[in-house]
Amino acid sequence: MGTLDGQALTRAISTISQSDPLIKLIEQVRMGRMQATDAGLRAITESWLGIYEQALSLDGFTRFDLLRLNPAPRLAVLTQAGVLSDEHPGLISLKASYERALSRAVVG
Repeated sequence: MGTLDGQALTRAISTISQSDPLIKLIEQVRMGRMQATDAGLRAITESWLGIYEQALSLDGFTRFDLLRLNPAPRLAVLTQAGVLSDEHPGLISLKASYERALSRAVVG
């Protein structure tokens, strides 16, 4: 378990979950009810990328915690749905933030 008895991990998961566009919106894209280029979806996705990045900046994560917070699966869904490209600045920034978080993870 991480520093602070996993509190940082719990806070991060809660924060990310509250803003996660995948739960509701990607299904709308898949069903054809919303376009991947929809301005509202883009705005929500941009916000989610920033919130995820902020969550990763919290201190006290172990490497195990960070493996649970790995954004790669969600980013893959967003790119596969056409919402983000691999060159999107927010996607690149989030991946870099995750790598930085891994490099400063506490032992545990």
